[in-house]
Amino acid sequence: MSQQPLPGASTVLTMGILSIVGTLFCCGPFGAIFSIVGLIKAKSATELYQQSPESYSDFSNVKTGKILSYIGLAVALIYLVLFILYFGFIVAMITAGEFSGEY
Repeated sequence: MSQQPLPGASTVLTMGILSIVGTLFCCGPFGAIFSIVGLIKAKSATELYQQSPESYSDFSNVKTGKILSYIGLAVALIYLVLFILYFGFIVAMITAGEFSGEY
């Protein structure tokens, strides 16, 4: 019996990569969307693989994509916290009267 590629394995890996790249270079916290999609796809691919592991190959792509999705989610959450702190500081300075737009 020949092994066939695991459905969704390449999608999980792609979403994991996009979550990191999207967070760092493009969208900031919105890269978390790719992470969540990757983790959901990883769960379904893992369940399918566990039903008959001898039938499928490429499970390493699922594991790698899952790790990348977790990393992308962590980086997106760090960006979100820094984003909130940055704009919170600006709002606090404006309301305290320390920051004026005049030079």
